[in-house]
Amino acid sequence: MSTPSAIHPAAPHHLPIFIPGADGSDGLMWVTAGILLVSVLAFGLLFLRLHTLPERLAHRTHKLQFEIVAVLGLLALFTHIHLFWVAGLLLALIDIPDILSPMRRIAGSSERIAGLPPGGGDDPDLAKGPARKTQEH
Repeated sequence: MSTPSAIHPAAPHHLPIFIPGADGSDGLMWVTAGILLVSVLAFGLLFLRLHTLPERLAHRTHKLQFEIVAVLGLLALFTHIHLFWVAGLLLALIDIPDILSPMRRIAGSSERIAGLPPGGGDDPDLAKGPARKTQEH
């Protein structure tokens, strides 16, 4: 009698890699499973990296612009409407000019010319002027 692990005399002496061994071990299946797992993880990381591109670009901009881009990115992720992602990318690439700083400077200069204290233009009693305020009382 021969041992069960011995190869039949009619069988070829060199078997291809895709044929499992006599003990049932399948090395090619484990290699394929490992390649599949690494490929799925790499594709997922690439997808999420590409999906967060607008947020990473908008991170250097103003806080409001960054928050709008982040909300558009979340909407695109949860609704699968790619227009939100494109809009977020375009908004991240455009540098929105700062309009409020010059307006604040103009308001401060106007208050200084009117003789009001800084921020005094917000107070309705001070906006009437000191002469009118004393005359009313």
